Amino acid sequence: MSERQTQILQAAVRVLARDGVRGLRVDRLAAEAGVSTALIYYHFKDRAGLLRHALDHINERAVRYTAPASADPRTQLEQVLLNEVQDTGEVRENSIAWGELRASAVFADELRDRLRAGTQEWSDDVSALIRAAQAAGRAKPEAEPDEAAERLTALVEGLSERWLSGSITAARARELLSGAVVAELGPPR
Repeated sequence: MSERQTQILQAAVRVLARDGVRGLRVDRLAAEAGVSTALIYYHFKDRAGLLRHALDHINERAVRYTAPASADPRTQLEQVLLNEVQDTGEVRENSIAWGELRASAVFADELRDRLRAGTQEWSDDVSALIRAAQAAGRAKPEAEPDEAAERLTALVEGLSERWLSGSITAARARELLSGAVVAELGPPR
């Protein structure tokens, strides 16, 4: 991806987080990114293409800021999940934009496949960490990794919505998420 495309996608995430999917107008995005509307259409073809690429960009950003620092698979799992609820500008912006795109997929068929693939990839990554934690004796062996991963990632999305809407604090969301990891995998061993 070119530097210019990245610049446009970063601006798209900002606009999505600030104005929502319905508020994303190509002319406003062009002004935010400091480019022409023609350049946006050149790179992304249409608004739907721009939204699909913005979703991919959000996923790539999330991979960077959720990367675990520990060698222990259970600690990695907790870090990956907890890092989705950090009170930083990038995480807030990313989470809001992801939520907007997820909500819009209810009405926009063209987003569903990309959203489903991104969600599945995240769930698969969490499932692999659960398997590794089981192999290391750090999670109960009877836990079903794919099901636990799906529940945990769905919980992150729900807690993130509550946090971002002001219903709970980031600290409370993280506390509930840590409790869910214990409920799914058993106490740390």
